[in-house]
Amino acid sequence: MNRLHRRDFLKRAGLSAAVLPFITGLPSLALGAPARPRQRLIIVFSPNGTIPTEFWPDETGRDFALKKILAPLAPFKDRMLTLQGVSNRVRGDGDGHMRGMSCLLTAIELLPGNIMGGGGQPAGWASGISIDQEIRNFFQSQESTRTRFGSLEFGVGVQDRADPWTRMSYAGSGKPVAPISDPYQMYEKVYGRIKDRESLRSVLDPLRAELARVRGLVSAEDRRMLEEHETLVRQLERELADGTGQTLREAPPALERGVAADQNDHVPRLSRMQIDLLVNSLSNDMARVATLQYTKSVGSARMNWLGITDGHHGLSHEPDKDEAAQEKLIKINTWFAGEVRYLAEKLAATPEPGGGGTMLDHTLIVWTNELGKGNSHTLDNIPFVLLGGGFGFEMGRALKFDKVPHNRLHLALAHGVGHTIATFGKADFCTAGPLALG
Repeated sequence: MNRLHRRDFLKRAGLSAAVLPFITGLPSLALGAPARPRQRLIIVFSPNGTIPTEFWPDETGRDFALKKILAPLAPFKDRMLTLQGVSNRVRGDGDGHMRGMSCLLTAIELLPGNIMGGGGQPAGWASGISIDQEIRNFFQSQESTRTRFGSLEFGVGVQDRADPWTRMSYAGSGKPVAPISDPYQMYEKVYGRIKDRESLRSVLDPLRAELARVRGLVSAEDRRMLEEHETLVRQLERELADGTGQTLREAPPALERGVAADQNDHVPRLSRMQIDLLVNSLSNDMARVATLQYTKSVGSARMNWLGITDGHHGLSHEPDKDEAAQEKLIKINTWFAGEVRYLAEKLAATPEPGGGGTMLDHTLIVWTNELGKGNSHTLDNIPFVLLGGGFGFEMGRALKFDKVPHNRLHLALAHGVGHTIATFGKADFCTAGPLALG
């Protein structure tokens, strides 16, 4: 049967409007697309710069040693690219933190506005789309890579307020995309349709019985139509039972209950809950692009679980000669590296749907920051660490550049998925083309 025939039948069968969208979304009721190798992008953000001397390898090429901050990622060293010297060269309105955050993925100026930055430098939202949303739209434009959501934006400890310090994803000029920091809210967004499947199952049982009852009361021609409808019911039941169609490849993770998203000391548990949801949602092909944002620019979380009671942002402003502050910042950034490792481990432990290695083989993680160094507010030498595969980059290397615009990295990400745009963000910074990572 084609889509319209089935939809018409289901309407005549009396299914509710709430159930119909789920029914018509099942692949058995629509034309399928041939499978092809998947590519996924996950962008992870942590704030307030890093400690360069304990972050960047001294060596370049394949023979490099990991410093303290990147040490947790040692198991994935051969699948890592460190990109020293990539800079956010966007200037204009707003302070360094504002441009660091909202120009990080958009690579274009902020709009004029009345949101007051530090030093009396006002600005508005970013004036262009972010690279995660650009790639999302490219995937969604093709039937073979289209998913239910396209992208999912996860947060950990991101405050409810909305301003250029809290938003890095943009659907377009002046269109910030808010991350979801509450894992229960994200669970409901991604898996709420499970309730629709249960509602459908409760409808099919009496429907099957009713069709059987009327079989003997109608003409031979009508019986043929009834048999078609009974075939559809059996097909729907099989899809609900055997995991085909739009059922889940993997069951949703069982979330710990009662973990409030607005509690500072819950950040470690929230991080693992969100990562578990992120990997599970990508495994079930709900999206192929995701962001994971830890706090925000000027993030002031207190890492009490690390024995650090100072606010992260305040610590980042302490001078380099303050050895105690430097050690605390190294510890904080090493913790973030550990969360990236947990994400990579989850992907590496999950077989790729349809075969072909693991999900990490087909997923590129980009871990970044809004500043190169917190106490100088520099937008040069932004931390960019790539991990995983699927984009055709030559991994297992430490690379060093000379203040190349991060626009060129974003171009390389777009080209890595086959989206061969000529420029991204501020066109003036794209004349040399994509950053050579192959």
